[in-house]
Amino acid sequence: MKMTGTVIKYGDNVDTDVIIPARYLNTSDHKELASHCMEDIDKTFASRVKEGDIMVAGWNFGCGSSREHAPIAIKASGISLVIAKSFARIFYRNSINIGLAIVESPEAADAIAEGNIITADLDNGILHNETTGQDYTVEPFPAFIQTIIENGGLVESIKNGSIA
Repeated sequence: MKMTGTVIKYGDNVDTDVIIPARYLNTSDHKELASHCMEDIDKTFASRVKEGDIMVAGWNFGCGSSREHAPIAIKASGISLVIAKSFARIFYRNSINIGLAIVESPEAADAIAEGNIITADLDNGILHNETTGQDYTVEPFPAFIQTIIENGGLVESIKNGSIA
C-alpha cells in the first residue's frame, strides 16, 4: 500500500465537530460531507484539497463525538492518508472501518510541514518526505487492516468475502 501526496497540516485536538460540523450530519452523501470538511477551521480546505493529498495533525486528532461522518468526509475529500501524533481511539477505528488509512508518528507529525510531498509505503512502515529527504518509521498495518483499507472499508471487505 503506497501513496504520495501534498501535505495539508493541522494542530492538536482537532475534534469531529471541526472535521465535519454537526449542522451537516443530516446528510449521508459523501460528496456533500466532503464539501464541508474542515470548514470551521480552514475555509480553504475543500477548494484546495486534491485527490491523494495527505493530512498531518498533532495530538488527539478526531477527539469528540464518535461520528463516522468525520473520517468519511476526510476520505471523500480526496485525502489518502492521515498522519498524526495520536488519534482518538474511536476515530481511529471508524477510519479503518470506512477504509481511511491513518498512522501515528509524533516524530513525522512534528517534522512534516504544510506543502511537503510525502510518499508513504505502509506495507513496510516508511514515510518519506520528498521535500526534505527525511524518512520516518511507522508500524506497518497488519494484513487484515490492509485488506480492509484496500477494499474501501469493513463492510465492503465482508461483502466481497475478503474477511470473515
